Amino acid sequence: MTSENPGIPRPDESPAQPLSFPRQHARTQRFTLGAPRAFTVAPDGARVAFLRSSDGTDRAQRLWVLDLADGNAERVAADPGLLLGGAAERLSAAERARRERSREGGAGIVAYATDAAVELAAFALSGRLFTAELRAGTARELPVPGPVIDPRPSPDGRHVAYVARGALRVTSADGADDRALAAPEAGEEETVTYGIAEFIAAEEMARSRGFWWSPESDRLLVARVDDAPVQRWWIADPANPDREPTAVAYPAAGTLNADVRLFVLGLDGSRVEVLWDRVRFPYLARVHWSADGAPLLLVQSRDQGSQLYLAVNPDDGATRMVHAEEDAEWLELFAGVPCWSPSGKLVRIVDEGGARVLAWGERPLTGPQLQVRAVLDVTEEDILVAASAGEEAADPEIGEVHVYRVNELGVERVSREPGVHSAVRAGGVTVLVSATLDRPGARVQVLREGKQVATVASHAQRPGLTPRVTLTEGGTRRIPCAVLLPTDYKEADGPLPVLLDPYGGPHGQRVQRAHNIFLTSQWFADQGFAVIVADGRGTPGRSPAWEKSVKNDMTLTLDDQVDALHSLAATGQYPLDLDRVAIRGWSYGGYLAGMAALRRPDVFHAAVVGAPVTDLRLYDTHYEERYLGDPAKNPEVYRKNSLIWDDGLVEAAEPHRPMLIVHGLADDNVVVAHGLRLSSALLAAGRPHEVLPLSGVTHMTPQEQVAENLLLLQVDFLKRSLGL
Repeated sequence: MTSENPGIPRPDESPAQPLSFPRQHARTQRFTLGAPRAFTVAPDGARVAFLRSSDGTDRAQRLWVLDLADGNAERVAADPGLLLGGAAERLSAAERARRERSREGGAGIVAYATDAAVELAAFALSGRLFTAELRAGTARELPVPGPVIDPRPSPDGRHVAYVARGALRVTSADGADDRALAAPEAGEEETVTYGIAEFIAAEEMARSRGFWWSPESDRLLVARVDDAPVQRWWIADPANPDREPTAVAYPAAGTLNADVRLFVLGLDGSRVEVLWDRVRFPYLARVHWSADGAPLLLVQSRDQGSQLYLAVNPDDGATRMVHAEEDAEWLELFAGVPCWSPSGKLVRIVDEGGARVLAWGERPLTGPQLQVRAVLDVTEEDILVAASAGEEAADPEIGEVHVYRVNELGVERVSREPGVHSAVRAGGVTVLVSATLDRPGARVQVLREGKQVATVASHAQRPGLTPRVTLTEGGTRRIPCAVLLPTDYKEADGPLPVLLDPYGGPHGQRVQRAHNIFLTSQWFADQGFAVIVADGRGTPGRSPAWEKSVKNDMTLTLDDQVDALHSLAATGQYPLDLDRVAIRGWSYGGYLAGMAALRRPDVFHAAVVGAPVTDLRLYDTHYEERYLGDPAKNPEVYRKNSLIWDDGLVEAAEPHRPMLIVHGLADDNVVVAHGLRLSSALLAAGRPHEVLPLSGVTHMTPQEQVAENLLLLQVDFLKRSLGL
């Protein structure tokens, strides 16, 4: 698409000119290409495995090893270009779906798994199975049937388990003795899989796996998923009418989920089903199997108000309850838990006394000063966690996440500089990944006994702009906010049109003390806007009550956007022109933008509505029912929180404001029906608007030209709509 509008700068592809920010942002996949990721530390502390592409525009991830015992030398353990002989990758439909669920836009080796010693790695390339000897630095293909999905070595490194055509298969590490341990029976091939996480687990529970090795390497826990009960939706490609629509098993709110069962499969051919009350607790949320205790399950009720921690007897499949939890709103799921400590105590994260705390057995080890977000590692000496400041912290530390060591004696911060930190640890070695406001990307330090012994270089490109951002709090609710002004703004320039740029909903924290998260917001600011990013109620990182206050009422998230805007304007510290206010967003942010234009036209004068959920009955079970309950029992709650209903627009106020609806036609998460039905309802109400359909685009927008032009067209729309 081209435009003669002078408000849209066109990227200059001439080698003599630097790329425009939109093109650079798209080509580098938001400056993530070339950055190291997916770290694994060997238990002897001798080496660190990780993924990284060769430069800031190369999508093909390579598997690397940092040898801490050999002068901290980095070497390539597996190069996808060499292993495939330069051939292009070919992905199966199942692999494409896995990558969509994980929002993976890279290529090459996008994931890998290792044995317990971190000596053997396994990964899939173009549906083929490869292994890499991490000490020797050699890689080879194993001749097995494909297309291969999610290969994982056994802890002893003697076998590799993987999924192919719905079957859970195992081969020896040398490629011999390949066999299926479980496969769909005749007539089940279209609906049954073994070893793959179902849609709900991967999209909403952050459980991407479907099988787990025993610590003795002699058997596996394997999920059997039958999505026959799930309704079928059809994703068509209108740009290619000769292609058949794709059937998608989509469990919309109030409809049936996939049937998920769990089996213990032995390498000797034995098969035992794990038994629990799947009627009351149908969601298999977490599975943990380590040498520190029996296999451990976390299962949830459909309304997510109850959950059980169950220990499994792998010999007969019987389970016993280790712990039970209930919550009047819902029970959140967390990374790294549940698990056993080496002493055999249950490690979990729990909402207790108004705080989100780390529990070791029945004892909380943290208090309201911290909001624990994930467990990173558990040893005999301590537990490594990621946490942000809690409600009773001395400093709100806006947008910060730190790494802490926690034990019975107290809490010690590992990360020091203000920013967003995460870590991986084993063998006395900690890989600390740190993002801050004052530098692009993330710095990776390798620490031993708290002292830096190495760094891992990033090949990511440096952005062509630097965010001019102020982190603050807005209103009586102390809403975390970021305010960005044009790079060259001077006080004499006067008030600026305002652009709210939120995600603004559950699981999405946009106000972070990190450089790269504000790059797009700064680019919009440089087009002549004062940009505000606000994390209101429902967003993570502050307190359980903050997140759970949106139960049955997601409209509170819009109230907080308005409150943040008005409170920041009232301070007089920012040049905000409240007569020219726009909002843009994607996914939940798109829903929020649509609601802003429809219900608060007294505040908002234009909206870019990207991939919005508009009728909440059309989104999935685990998400919507967590916040709004069963649509059959709570139809008025669903109607109140939706943008459209059977009778048209919901609570739409006057005057009408310009809206640009953007939606990918291939989106299987927020299907394009949401955007099309909103357009239809607007048309029926006589409300002019614009629709931008993205052919072949899913919920992600990885295509370079699409991602670039999407930014340019949004600026054009906003300037036209605000009369700039």
